[in-house]
Amino acid sequence: MVVNMSIEQDEIEKIAELARIHISGEQIGQVTQRITEILQMVDQLQAVDTRDIEPMANPLDATQRLRTDEVTESDRREAFQAIAPAVEDGLYLVPKVID
Repeated sequence: MVVNMSIEQDEIEKIAELARIHISGEQIGQVTQRITEILQMVDQLQAVDTRDIEPMANPLDATQRLRTDEVTESDRREAFQAIAPAVEDGLYLVPKVID
């Protein structure tokens, strides 16, 4: 079942208000038209029968070469904590930001 999506100018204005986006009066018609065109493209994509299509992770059938999980850096925790403004029991102390 294909549902034709469309959007009206007043809906764009309401969405813009909710998103705190300013769209000028001269631009609202153009924005509405562009979003309607995008929704029409979505309608076309949804109309395609994909029942017998197997999902793929990568359209190029590429595989990611993985490296071995090895430690490549030395433990510099003591050096970093030595220059930290506040440390206690090996933990960094930070100002409280939530009451």
